[in-house]
Amino acid sequence: MRPTDRVPRRLAPQACAGVRRWAVALLVAAVAMVPAAGARADLAGVWQVGPVPQRPSFRAGVDVVSLHVTVADGQGRYVTDLHPEDFAVYEDGVKQDVTFFDRSNLPVALSLLLDTSASMEDRIGTAQEAAAGFARRLRPQDLGELIDFNTRVEVTQGFTGSVDELERAIRRTAAGGSTALYNAIYIALKELKKVQAKSADEIRRQAIVVFSDGEDTSSLVTFEEVLDLAKRSETSIYSIGLRAQGEIQGRGFKEADFVMRELAQQTGGRSFFPTRIEGLAGVYAQIADELSSQYMIGYMSKNTRRDGSWRRVVVRVGRAGAIARTKQGYFAPTAR
Repeated sequence: MRPTDRVPRRLAPQACAGVRRWAVALLVAAVAMVPAAGARADLAGVWQVGPVPQRPSFRAGVDVVSLHVTVADGQGRYVTDLHPEDFAVYEDGVKQDVTFFDRSNLPVALSLLLDTSASMEDRIGTAQEAAAGFARRLRPQDLGELIDFNTRVEVTQGFTGSVDELERAIRRTAAGGSTALYNAIYIALKELKKVQAKSADEIRRQAIVVFSDGEDTSSLVTFEEVLDLAKRSETSIYSIGLRAQGEIQGRGFKEADFVMRELAQQTGGRSFFPTRIEGLAGVYAQIADELSSQYMIGYMSKNTRRDGSWRRVVVRVGRAGAIARTKQGYFAPTAR
C-alpha cells in the first residue's frame, strides 16, 4: 500500500515501459492488500431501469449509462428543482431517452486525499482543520476514507460511516517527503471500485476530493494511466491546488494545474486553486454543497455496438441561463 521507490525523471523508453508495467502491478497488488472497511457499492454495475421516478434494480445483461449531473445558474447557484423533462442527454450527438432520474441526494462514497509532503509542514494544521470540517459534513448514510500521500501513499482510514474515525485519521497525518500525487489518485480509484452494492438502497455516488500544494515528483504511474482509469470509473474528481502568488507562473505549476483541471473536467468534478491555505475551508464547503445538489440520470444507449469505443456525452437543460456539468463521456462495453 506504500510504494516507496522513486523513479528517475528520465529513463530509456524500454526501461520506462518496464517500470510503468511493474508500477501498475505493484499498486494494484498493494490496493488488494488493504481491507475495505465498510465497503459496499460498485456504481459501475449494470442496472435494469424502471419508470423514471423509481430507483433502479439490478439485472445482469442490461447496460445503463449513469450520470451525476450538477446544474448551476449564471451566478453559480445550484439549481435543484428540475424535472426529468427539463434534461436533454446526447451521446455522440444523438439524443437519448432518460430512463432513470433521481434528485433525492443519493449517499456518497468519498475518498479524501491529503497532500502531506514536506512543503506542507508549516501548513499541515490548517489543512487538517479544513479537511476535518469537510468530513463533519458527511451524513450517516455516506462512507468516507482518508488517503494521505507524500513519497508514500497510505490509506490512513478505510471506508467508514464514522465521522469521528475520519477526523482522528486526519489529525494523525504528518508532513514529510515528496509528492506522489498520481499514485494517490490511482489507489483511490481502485479503492472506490471495491465498494460493492448489495441492493438498490446501497447505491452510492462516488467522488474523490484531492488536495495538493505542488506538482507530482515521485509517482510510479503516469498521468495518462491515471486519467484513463478515471475515465473508466464512475467517480467525480474534485481537485484543489494550493498556489502561492509567486508560484502560479512557474512551468511545473502550470503542468500541475493542467493535471488538476483535466481530471476534474473529464469526470464531471471541479478544480479549485486557492492562493492562501486559509481559503481551503471555503473550498471544501463549496464541494460539500455541490455533492448535496446533484441529480442522478440514467439512460440505455441507442448505440448497441459493444466495441469499447469512447462515447462523448453532453447534457443540456431547458432553463434559461442554467448550465449542466457531468462527465465528458464513457467507454462503451465490449463483447463478452
